[in-house]
Amino acid sequence: MWSYILRRLLWAIPTALAVITLCYLMLHLTPGGPFDSERQVSAAVLANLQAKYHLDQPLWRQYLYYLNDLLHGDLGASFRYADWSVNSLVAQALPVSATVGGLSVILSLVIGVILGIAAALRQNSIIDYVVMFLGNIGNTIPSFVMGPVLILIFAIWLKHPDGNGWLPAGGWDGHAIYMILPVALLTLINVATIGRIMRAGLIETMSSNFIRTARAKGLPLRTIVFRHALKPALIPVASVLGPVAISAITAAVVTETVFSLPGLGKLIVNGASNRDYTLVLGLVVLITVIAVVFNLLVDLAYALLDPRIRY
Repeated sequence: MWSYILRRLLWAIPTALAVITLCYLMLHLTPGGPFDSERQVSAAVLANLQAKYHLDQPLWRQYLYYLNDLLHGDLGASFRYADWSVNSLVAQALPVSATVGGLSVILSLVIGVILGIAAALRQNSIIDYVVMFLGNIGNTIPSFVMGPVLILIFAIWLKHPDGNGWLPAGGWDGHAIYMILPVALLTLINVATIGRIMRAGLIETMSSNFIRTARAKGLPLRTIVFRHALKPALIPVASVLGPVAISAITAAVVTETVFSLPGLGKLIVNGASNRDYTLVLGLVVLITVIAVVFNLLVDLAYALLDPRIRY
């Protein structure tokens, strides 16, 4: 097991390097630069700015400068946020995205598994139809449509006696009430996927030979489901936990824009529009590391769910 973990971590190094290199080349080869929008800057000042950030050097040398800083844990200085490093910007934005994304993943897993079990055990019933209906809604309606609908309902239409909406339409001050709508949006999207996969996995597992043997021995349904069928049925769910967790971060581009949250999504949008190379690359490095870690955890979860799997 430990040798497998070590091999996966070693393979993550060339994977991350390839992603960083590709993103670096794409950013620097696109037309424009981080200081092109400056209007009243003299040629001497512009030259000093380019020299400060090594933009006057050949591309390959800029890349080596960046890798050297990255190896020392420095994501670089932001081109557009004066006196701010990328590390500081990420340190401020990451807790917001991690809180909203983490809560949504946990709620999606719990609710999706419960709904999937209920639908699988009550096929062609009202519960099954409701779960499939919710799954279709979550998979077909995009987040940039569902988000404004939630704002319209809970922040504009539904009001307290004092005239304020039930929930704030956006913003962030750290209070839990500002998390409800963003978390609800991401949860609705992910529950649709997890619920459908859990339903299909449990239906397939319940038709297996060992489940028929357990039924023949007279075991109650509750024991059959939770002791024998649940773990094998959770393997397909575990396989999508990595993409679901990563999508909770990538979907922040839309979610945090809709709800005006100061998270990673806002930084990605601002960095891309401002040609802030170091900021975008720093976020790419962060997301790549998170993706590698989550995929490794998913692979390890397979061995916990199915004793036949050994690494």
